[in-house]
Amino acid sequence: MATTTLTPETDIASTSTTAKQDPASLLQQLITESMNEASQGFDTKSALEIARIINHEDSKVATAVKKAIPEIAQVMDRVARALRDGGRLIYVGAGSSGRIAALDASECPPTYSTAPGQIQYIMAGGPKALASAVEVNEDSEELGQRDIARRRPTRKDVVIGVSASGRTPYVVAATAYARARGAFTAAVSCNHGTPLAEAAEIAMIADVGPEVVSGSTRLKAGSAQKMILNMITTGAMTRLGYVYENLMVNVHMQNSKLVERGIRILMRACNIDRATAVDTIKSAGRSVPVALVMLKARVDKPEAVRRLAKSDGNVRLAIEDNVLEL
Repeated sequence: MATTTLTPETDIASTSTTAKQDPASLLQQLITESMNEASQGFDTKSALEIARIINHEDSKVATAVKKAIPEIAQVMDRVARALRDGGRLIYVGAGSSGRIAALDASECPPTYSTAPGQIQYIMAGGPKALASAVEVNEDSEELGQRDIARRRPTRKDVVIGVSASGRTPYVVAATAYARARGAFTAAVSCNHGTPLAEAAEIAMIADVGPEVVSGSTRLKAGSAQKMILNMITTGAMTRLGYVYENLMVNVHMQNSKLVERGIRILMRACNIDRATAVDTIKSAGRSVPVALVMLKARVDKPEAVRRLAKSDGNVRLAIEDNVLEL
C-alpha cells in the first residue's frame, strides 16, 4: 500500500477520511494548538526567564493527569488481566506520542522481566521513525489499519492509542480497527471531544492547556502522556505481583548494574547481609522472585518455583501460597 506523500499540489483535506470529517479550523480549536499567554514574547526572553516559564507551565502537568486517574486505574486493571490471561498490551502512536509509547514498551522487559511480545508498540513510519521524522505516515488511516491488522488483535488484548491532539488519522484508525476485532481499547490524549476518544472504549485525557511553544506537544502534552503510560504499566505490573512492597523484584539481571540492583533488593526485602543475598540468588538460579520466596516462606527452590507458577508470578501470593485474584 502506498504511503501518502504531501506536495505543494496536495489537497491536505483529502489525505484521510478523518481530515475530511474535521475541518481545518478544528486544529486551531484544539487547546494544545492555542496560544499561551504566559509565553508571549518568548523569543525576547533571557535563558533564565525561558527556563522559569517552561518550569511554571510544566508544574501544571501532574494536576492535569490527576483528573484522569479514575480512567487510568480502569485501564491499569484491564492491562493486568490481559497480561495474566495471555494477552498483550499494544500501544499505537505517531510522532512524539509514538516515541513515548515505544519508550514505555521497551523499558518493561528489563524492569519487570516481561516477555518481549507482551508489551508492544506500533509506530507510524515503523522503527525508523523513532530516530527520524516520518510524520507524513500519521495522516494515513490505511497504514494504521494495516499495521494493527498485522498484530492480529483479539479479545485478549488491550490496545491503547496515544495522540496528543486526539485526531491523528493513523492512530484513530488503528484503535477503531482493534476495537472492531474485540480488543479492549483506550485513548491517551490532551484534548476533549476527539475522534480518538470516540474510537476507544475509554479515554484518559490530560488537559494540560496551551504549550509554551504553540503546538509543540512534545512539551507539556508529551510529559503528560509519559506520566500516564508510566502509571499504566507500573500499576499493571504491581497488580500482577511483579513488585513486592515498593521493590521491583522482577528485575531482569542482565548487566552488572541490574545484578547489583537485584542483590540490594533482596537485602532490603529480607533484611539480610550481602553475602546471604548473593548466595541465595545463586541458588535460586539468578532469580530474585525465587530467592525472595525461598527466604520469606522458608522453602527450597523447587517449592518456591512451584508457588510462583501457581500464583502466575505474583511474589506476595507465592510467599503466602494463595491463589491469584485480580
